[in-house]
Amino acid sequence: MTLTPKRAQDSVIQMTELVLPNDTNTFGNLMGGRLMYWMDIAGALATMKHCSAPVVTASVDNISFETPIKLGNVVHIEAKVSRAFSTSMEVHLRVWGEDPVQQYRYKSNEAFMTFVALDPNGKSRPVPQIIPDTEEEKQLYEGAMRRRQLRLILSGKMKPQDAEELRALFL
Repeated sequence: MTLTPKRAQDSVIQMTELVLPNDTNTFGNLMGGRLMYWMDIAGALATMKHCSAPVVTASVDNISFETPIKLGNVVHIEAKVSRAFSTSMEVHLRVWGEDPVQQYRYKSNEAFMTFVALDPNGKSRPVPQIIPDTEEEKQLYEGAMRRRQLRLILSGKMKPQDAEELRALFL
């Protein structure tokens, strides 16, 4: 079965949330776990949009919280599929906070997550490939194989000597 490739831009999801008291820690900042929950939803929506199938989260790359998002601020999450493999998809997420009173936006964090498409029996199924159009999409696409190999090595599913994309960086 050959699937028609899709443009990366066609998978974009933009999600907006308001930080309420039950979302915050004792410092009045958005809890990291709540943000990760929202990021997981945005990533799932982008990958489902891309592959037209249910998905499950396979991995979450490092999430570094650069700037805290305060109580009463708005959270903006943008998710876009950066590359599709055979049954999995890497999605790039960017997060901004916005102070609606002072009217300024600030970067909070970004991350990569991997999702796997499922068939009706809960087994992995093929996904369409990604066509990167912009320069940024092409850079994310090119780096995705290295990030994938690193994930596979760290999870014990690949031996370092088999990671050809990573070896090319060091040899």
